[in-house]
Amino acid sequence: MVFSLDTSLAEAIGPATAKKVERAFGMTTVGEMLAHYPRRYADPAELTPIRDLPVGETVTIVAEVLSSSAREMRNRNGAMTDVIIGDEYGRVSLTFFAKNIKQARWRANEMRPGRRGVFSGKVGMYNDTTQFAHPQVELFDDEESAQARADDRAHRPIPIYPATSAVSSQQFRELVERVLPDVGDVPDPLPDEIRVREGLLEARAALVQLHRPQARNDVDPAVRTLRMHEALVLQTALLQQRAAVRSLNATPRQAKPGGLLERFDAMLPYTLTADQQSVGDQIATDLTGAWPMNRLVQGEVGSGKTLVALRAMLQVAESGGQAALIAPTEVLASQHLRSITKMLGPDLAPLLMPTLLTGQMSAPARRKAALRVAAGQALIVVGTHALLGEKTTFADLGLVVVDEQHRFGVEQREALRAKGSSPHALVLTATPIPRTVAMTVFGDLDTSVIRTMPAGRAGIESFVAPLAEHPDWFRRVWDRAAEEIAQKRQVFAVCAAIDTTKKAAGEEDQAALVPTEEGASGPRWGVVQLDAALETHPTVGTLRRAVLHGKMPSETKDAVMQAFARGEIDLLIATTVIEVGVDVPNASTMIVLDADRFGVSQLHQLRGRVGRGEVPGLCLLVTEAEAGSLARERIDAVAATLDGFALAEVDLELRGEGDVLGSTQSGVRSSLKLLRVVKDSKLIARARELAEGILEADPQLAAHAGLREVIARRVTEDDRAALAKN
Repeated sequence: MVFSLDTSLAEAIGPATAKKVERAFGMTTVGEMLAHYPRRYADPAELTPIRDLPVGETVTIVAEVLSSSAREMRNRNGAMTDVIIGDEYGRVSLTFFAKNIKQARWRANEMRPGRRGVFSGKVGMYNDTTQFAHPQVELFDDEESAQARADDRAHRPIPIYPATSAVSSQQFRELVERVLPDVGDVPDPLPDEIRVREGLLEARAALVQLHRPQARNDVDPAVRTLRMHEALVLQTALLQQRAAVRSLNATPRQAKPGGLLERFDAMLPYTLTADQQSVGDQIATDLTGAWPMNRLVQGEVGSGKTLVALRAMLQVAESGGQAALIAPTEVLASQHLRSITKMLGPDLAPLLMPTLLTGQMSAPARRKAALRVAAGQALIVVGTHALLGEKTTFADLGLVVVDEQHRFGVEQREALRAKGSSPHALVLTATPIPRTVAMTVFGDLDTSVIRTMPAGRAGIESFVAPLAEHPDWFRRVWDRAAEEIAQKRQVFAVCAAIDTTKKAAGEEDQAALVPTEEGASGPRWGVVQLDAALETHPTVGTLRRAVLHGKMPSETKDAVMQAFARGEIDLLIATTVIEVGVDVPNASTMIVLDADRFGVSQLHQLRGRVGRGEVPGLCLLVTEAEAGSLARERIDAVAATLDGFALAEVDLELRGEGDVLGSTQSGVRSSLKLLRVVKDSKLIARARELAEGILEADPQLAAHAGLREVIARRVTEDDRAALAKN
């Protein structure tokens, strides 16, 4: 029987097994199974020298069972199987626990001496014996084990697949080997002439070589081919989406001589930076175009993105259009409203009626705000997720501004855009994005960058306080904070949790924290714990302190932030709720506790809260991470430079693309299997060129059936909707 990629797994491997695979991986078709690629390969022809295994690391080796025995446990119910595997250079001890002695004996018989297999586990030492913790085992077939030197099959690289407790890598490999020979033609997204010119494999050959390589050198050409497939499909879909947006009709929003924008510019007490002016000109041109603007503006913390966005709002308002700015937190939304109202001044603010709309407002206040918005009185609307609600309607939504886009899912952004008739969209981010990431994640948006900073900034110095080497520096951190406060300045202290005695999962202001390494404990300091500890500090304990976190009522959060902005609070102990947008020029010092729990971009964002005025900024990154660890590298990198674009590249290298792309970028972009935006940057750029050439000659892909079919399979209607929402 010949299978296609659309053949159901129930038909290919049987209903019972198919249901098991679907529960484990969410797969329902042969194509989805074959897109579950091996994560690495083991070589059965080579026994890895056990003496070289690094203690503390998780490894995969090929070894031989030397002994196995079963016994009942002495001090509690159950039994265990003790296994020794090894080679001529060393031994590794494995322990398997069982409910009873019968199960333990079954395991011992399965792992009888002489059998070889793939063994994975974390390397440990006990009584001078190397051990694998929580071992995973995939034994070779008996026949292959016995004839390993005579049978060539035993010398093929062994694919190791991502697995679950229900479906092991070995079981999945057996299913692939069962199905793969019966798969018929595989549609190739690459036209023959391009495939030959680029030196790539045919689509079916690439799948076969990846899943059943005859030798190690079969793998790389297959991976390169499938990476190009992913890149070409993604870039073609993004370019198609860009073309779809440009086919829509938008209301041109033209600035008028002597109008709101011109009056606003005349009021500014400073001159726009060169970047603010050039990006503003790009946006002004976009707003007068025949199709909706779809632009991403990225810039350093404090580079003036809000000012650029406000000028766009004023241009839209001149034709009676409304602008909606959605921010990730209530604190930031309130800050934006105050900042915008202040910039507009007493002459323009009444004309535009900036209005706040958030979920935690009182019912009467929210109803009043919603009526202003629906009637078109409020030409500038600032809010949080409340703007997305069904009850929130606009008279003429002309511009959607999304602040800190990485904090929103695409569905949320689209829900806001759907409230207007093809409104223009402006996406702001203070997280600098490397070119390859921008091309991969935001390839359907026009991109602008603000690099120059406004004049008059005092700058920021950053230091690491490494408590692992210098425990006494913790006291010095707070002495330094007291010194700043004594000079009439203010201090932020940021914690990675609200309360370390409570489970952090689900707390809104901890969503972007970096996961700890296996076995590591949670953060040491929460807002609650730090506030209690500083109560007894001889100096800081007597100062004006306050706490701020995402679980506090909206009115309380806003009151605390306003009091801090007025200088009525010396030390603000907060979570990352103050990460973006908070502007207090008198704040001189940012202390980040458990700095190893934050990502590079997050630390850079937090640091940007100080040094925003004439007061020099100081950032102290407090950590117990050991020197030489990945976490410490991340912190040292932040302390070494203020260049957010350089840090974005470091972030990619240290974290990998999966985290950078992020789960909020729904659809095809987060489903990349093999493509790596750092390592494959040239390939991505080449795929972009190929996609542009293909679509220029054949916009409907009428002559590119393979590419059209692969896009239809991989980029579903939901994925296309996700692309459209950016």
